[in-house]
Parts: sequence; C-alpha cells; structure tokens
Amino acid sequence: MDESIIKKQISEQRHKIMSHNRSNNTSIEILLRRALWHAGIRYRKNFKILPGKPDIAITKYKIAIFCDGEFWHGKNWETKKNKIKTNHDFWISKIERNIIRDNKNDKKLMNMGWVVLHFWGDDIKNKPEDCLNEIKETIFEIEYGIYSKDYTDGMNFLVAEDEQIY
Repeated sequence: MDESIIKKQISEQRHKIMSHNRSNNTSIEILLRRALWHAGIRYRKNFKILPGKPDIAITKYKIAIFCDGEFWHGKNWETKKNKIKTNHDFWISKIERNIIRDNKNDKKLMNMGWVVLHFWGDDIKNKPEDCLNEIKETIFEIEYGIYSKDYTDGMNFLVAEDEQIY
C-alpha cells in the first residue's frame, strides 16, 4: 500500500479518536463532583458566566475549580513537548495556546475576587481525597478570613502576556 494512503488512514483514525474527547462531564469532573456532593459541598457545573467556564464553581465561596487533562493543559510541558512525534508543530502551538488561555482566565477570575484551583486528572483519579481536602481547606480559610494566597496582595500585578490587565 502507498505510504500516503496509510498516513491518510492513520490521520482519519486519529481525528475520529480525538473528536470523541469530551470537554465537559469528563470522568475526572464527575469523580470530583461526586466527592464534593458526598461531602455536602454544593456547586454549579460548567458555570458559563465566568471566564474559562470553570468545571465546578462553588459560588457561595467564589471558588472556581478546573479539572485539567495532562495533555491538553500541558502538565510538565517543557519536558513533554519534545516527545510529541506526530504533527509536532500543530500540537505544540495548540497546547501553548491552551496554557496562555488558562492563565488569562485565571487572572480574570482572580481580579473578580474568585479563588482558582486546578487539579490534574491523574491527581483526581489517584488521590481524590487529597483534592477534596484542598477544597475543604480553602473553604475553611475563606470562611474564617485567613485565605492568604499571593493573589490577594498583588491584584495590580495580574497582567497577562498581552500586557492587558484583567
């Protein structure tokens, strides 16, 4: 068989597989939401009115939670980007745009007074109780006025890569 035909078949198959990746209600989101629900923590899912449409929004405490897939959101990106073999330029550009977009949305949310938490899919799958404990700890700190992440002191310094203040 001609090499170009084989490449086209592989490309079509990869496209079909990638098109079935979900953007919401993923297994990791469901797992974390189930843990929150059982802990009595109520939330909104895929909260469209906020920048980045957080996977989970605990509106009572203004906490935006993102459940990030390692590939799509660039976990250990500097080491992993060199390992991409197929369609190298496309994927590097795509993932780097995702990282920049995520940073912009985080900055917008923080400037709106929201606390932003990101959890990697592997952490949610392997250690859901650790993720839940971090969320509970954040709620406790907010309730008692002791939340002290760096964003509270440096709101004016939250400037995105395009020099826009969000």
